[in-house]
Amino acid sequence: MQGLLKKRKVTLGLWLVVLLIGSLLVWGTQHDASLYRDPIMQVTSVQKGQATKEEDDFHNVDYQTKQKLSGRILNGKYRGQKLTVTNTYSLSGAMDQHYRKGSQLFIVVHQHRHGQLTATAKDAKRDTALIFMLWLVVGLLLLIMQFSGFMAFLSVALNGVLFLMAIILNGSTQGARVLWIFGSLAVVFAALTLWLVIGANRQMLITLATTLGGTALSIIVALLVFHFTHEKGMYYESMQYVTQLPRPLFLAETLLGSLGAVMDESTDIISSLFALKRERPELSATQVFKSGRQIGSTIMGPLINVLFFIFVADTFPMAMLYLKNGNSWGYTFSMNMSMGVVQSLISGIGIVLAVPLASYLASRFMEKKVRA
Repeated sequence: MQGLLKKRKVTLGLWLVVLLIGSLLVWGTQHDASLYRDPIMQVTSVQKGQATKEEDDFHNVDYQTKQKLSGRILNGKYRGQKLTVTNTYSLSGAMDQHYRKGSQLFIVVHQHRHGQLTATAKDAKRDTALIFMLWLVVGLLLLIMQFSGFMAFLSVALNGVLFLMAIILNGSTQGARVLWIFGSLAVVFAALTLWLVIGANRQMLITLATTLGGTALSIIVALLVFHFTHEKGMYYESMQYVTQLPRPLFLAETLLGSLGAVMDESTDIISSLFALKRERPELSATQVFKSGRQIGSTIMGPLINVLFFIFVADTFPMAMLYLKNGNSWGYTFSMNMSMGVVQSLISGIGIVLAVPLASYLASRFMEKKVRA
């Protein structure tokens, strides 16, 4: 009874600490203008004009509204100065921003000959929303998963740092070693993530071997298909704003995407098989292999659908823009969706191949008696 009460007190204390830290972070981002180099204005009042209807040659209708934003500058040499900024926003919000009272926005200050100041709205200050979402994710991980949640967040943070370093290294080499850089990064990603989440044990090694093997097989199959089809239907020109060879960059992007999907499935299958072996140590290698295939067949469908839905959500806005501006379905698909479909198919191949691979490795290299 005392142990239960102590555990509840620890949980309550953790809730209070997480809530206090989140409140301080949100309050801090609302008062951190001095940390920015660009001028920031806080809107104190808004005067809104009448909305005007606009229609283009393809009968797309939008409404634009002008607003006068009055506020004061929060940082820099013009701190404390009061300004009025004119802003125009559309109902669609495609290329502009609607500001409200209390909004903080980056501005460009113009100083005229007679000392008069005017300004132009540049963009909204969004760090409060970003910090709030980050705090919410980390807080839920700590409160629900506790130490496991902390290790999961730590793996994401470290992988983010490694990914940033890889991008910087790729930029310094002008993209000449992009596949080597991100191929090595994929191995480090998988090893680091599994080590932090699972621990340094046999289960981690089997999961790592399955992840790397399934990912490698999916890329090999894709390269073979590209070779025999001469890459017909691959619209590399649809990769916008690419300043280096698009094909290696596409393969590196596909490699990382397939790695995440295969790692997710491999972790689920192998952890389930280890738990099953722990409960029923009398199971033979053949029975473990068949159980792994059954688990994989259950996971495989939803996971492939998740990848497809993520892909559709990513391409949907631009595809709608293409269609609303008179482009055909074929051209819209080629320029927006074709490369994403190929990536989804390659990841799907990796997901399918990971099922027998995970089942085989777990059945052959699992201990006869799994420790709890």
